[in-house]
Amino acid sequence: MKAEKQTAEFALCIENRDCDDLEKGKVYRVVIDRDAIQEGYLRIIDESAEDYLYPAAYFVPLDLPQEVRNALTRPTHSRAAVAPL
Repeated sequence: MKAEKQTAEFALCIENRDCDDLEKGKVYRVVIDRDAIQEGYLRIIDESAEDYLYPAAYFVPLDLPQEVRNALTRPTHSRAAVAPL
């Protein structure tokens, strides 16, 4: 990933091999973890509503407008991820 994209708040899942808690095509929140990024991982809030490390290659960072980020971060009832695109 490019340096300017390493701090993305959201990422699109493009692979979920061996990861039951991920859905391809779904947008997930990213918890910034610079150590994980250096090791090639992203800390993702997955379907279990917990944050876990997943290979960075499984995601494409998204640069979303502020209005969209606000809509995606509004409190919801037990919803860990955003609906598929």
